[in-house]
Amino acid sequence: MPLAWAMTLAHAQPTQTVVVTGSVVERAVQDAPYAITVVERDTLQSAGPLVNASEVLQRVPGLVANNRSNFAQDLQISARGFGARAGFGVRGLRLYADGLPATGPDGQGQVSQFDLAGAQRIEVLRGPFSALYGNSSGGVIALVSAPVTHSAWQADVDIGSFGLRQGRLSGQAVLGEGLDLRASVSELQIDGFRPQSAARKRQAGGRLGWRGARDEVWVNLGHLAQPADDPLGLSREQFELGPDQTTANALLYDTRKDLSQTQAGLSWRHRFDDGALRETRLSAFSGRRSVTQWLAIAPGTQGNPRHGGGVIDFDRRYDGAELRARWGWDSLDLLAGVALERQRDDRRGYENFSGTAPDQALGVTGALRRDELNRAETRDVYLQAEWALAPAWFATAGLRHGTVDLSAADAYLSNGDDSGALDFRYTNPVLGLRWQPAPGWNLHLGAARGFESPTLGELAYRADGSGGFNTGLQAQTSRQLELGAKWRSGALALDATLFEARTDDEIGVATNAGGRSAFQNVGRTLRRGLELGSSWRPAPAWEARLSASWLDATYRDNFLTCAGIPCTTPTATVDAGNRIAGTPRESAFAELAWRDAAWGETGLEWRAVGRVAVNDRNTDFAGGYATAALRWRKAYALPAGMQLEWLLRIDNLFDRHHVGSVIVNDANGRFFEPGAPRSGLVALRLSGRP
Repeated sequence: MPLAWAMTLAHAQPTQTVVVTGSVVERAVQDAPYAITVVERDTLQSAGPLVNASEVLQRVPGLVANNRSNFAQDLQISARGFGARAGFGVRGLRLYADGLPATGPDGQGQVSQFDLAGAQRIEVLRGPFSALYGNSSGGVIALVSAPVTHSAWQADVDIGSFGLRQGRLSGQAVLGEGLDLRASVSELQIDGFRPQSAARKRQAGGRLGWRGARDEVWVNLGHLAQPADDPLGLSREQFELGPDQTTANALLYDTRKDLSQTQAGLSWRHRFDDGALRETRLSAFSGRRSVTQWLAIAPGTQGNPRHGGGVIDFDRRYDGAELRARWGWDSLDLLAGVALERQRDDRRGYENFSGTAPDQALGVTGALRRDELNRAETRDVYLQAEWALAPAWFATAGLRHGTVDLSAADAYLSNGDDSGALDFRYTNPVLGLRWQPAPGWNLHLGAARGFESPTLGELAYRADGSGGFNTGLQAQTSRQLELGAKWRSGALALDATLFEARTDDEIGVATNAGGRSAFQNVGRTLRRGLELGSSWRPAPAWEARLSASWLDATYRDNFLTCAGIPCTTPTATVDAGNRIAGTPRESAFAELAWRDAAWGETGLEWRAVGRVAVNDRNTDFAGGYATAALRWRKAYALPAGMQLEWLLRIDNLFDRHHVGSVIVNDANGRFFEPGAPRSGLVALRLSGRP
């Protein structure tokens, strides 16, 4: 079940927050029969320079969103433990921006393309209803852009610690006759707090909309260019010496990544005035993503004729389309649709050196070592129905059936043929029930079957070092159950959810060395836990928020993995009961804010994370930590209808030395990515209406 079409908050009651994720029609959060959290625009604007989604996603219960302080790698995001094994990018979760997928058909996605400055809200869905979104949907993160309601412009300047400098210019206009336009352009530069961690990010986007009596059409365009250095992780010994250093190999090989992406999308929504058929929507998108990444792999390692080189280089073309229709009767709403997504990767590998010692140059693009064409395609059909069974009872059911086709065609045959293909089929049923025993109080129960195929990257290598597609790797399936309660009473809101997910054929790491990661099915896993979210307004000027999570994510079967380098045959035992690497058992976020017309808004934030296993053998852990942040935000009215707004932030207020994220199962033992020391931000935002 894909995203339903967006609805502006102006259509909701003043005290309600409307969501479009997971439902047939738009619903208030408290009426949604599943665990979902909404981060509103005002929170986004106060959380930082609007660069990384982790600025706000850290406050969502059940979600781990770590800023790796490394623009050469995307954020580290997992939901209830799904996606925790990702070494780069986001996997195991479905990502959307205005209903268009930011996750590829093979299950790998990126949030770097999100336009946070133009967002109205971000919706985060966890649990069984995520399975309605198909392959690799252990959770859903959906960005919804702000509607254009008037003509305006805005100019932003951000200056912060570690050389952060950012400028942004945006504008929107109501053009008449139903047309509206929004456009923005921004550039970020940052030096980073570690050597070899500088980055530059240029982003531009536009959206043209038209609204008629029964039709709405949107055309979205976006472009991202992001060259970034890669400081790599640190070993335990290096981390203990201090978080501001970089391993020597990062400097020796000039590890870095160049990324560019351009995407266009179209959505057309049509409403019907009469009959049971209420709405139809057609959406389509197409784009290109190009990545070149220089790794720290020794030339001697690449002496293996089967090695793909120390430079990754690919050009990806992707596209997709979706058609859906909604019917409505007195007590029943029905949504049905079909979807197609495709990606084609022209993937090459090169040596990261040229010449021979002593005149050998490192960190350059050398001889070709890999040349292949990778393809991924998904085809899905889905159906979801919602019934009002009685005034206090509401039921929902859904079914999504899909196919996943993955293949590689090798054109570099001097070291053997690595071609291959795998096809998967899945059917995800979902059932949910909501009961309202009293006004303002809702109980909900949900159950589903989930499916997650291997990605193209996880199929690229076999664990024994032999050539060919990793055809022995199978998809993992899960059975998920959730019981939740939502209570609203005046100034107090409380959400609580108990959940459990049992997974078969969990995909895990078999070997990880020399820039090559091979994966295997490791048996059964169990994820269970508790999520809490609350907000309280004890007085009009005061607001307190709290979110907390407890997660027990463990392996239920013994399996073998590699314990060192070199390793082609796993021999180290991972014991049943070990924690899944990358999953903290405890996490919490708290916030206290005070708002005054004369003094603006002052907020104190606190985040705590429990210790995290760095590998599946649980031989080492990143220690738990707690950090605090302080912010002040104030807007001033200026002549000619303009407004000037200041945002001042201090993050990691007490300069806590901590591990911000871990590189799970790193073969070199460089598991630790340091969190940023104390940092400051000054943001100036000038806006007006023509």
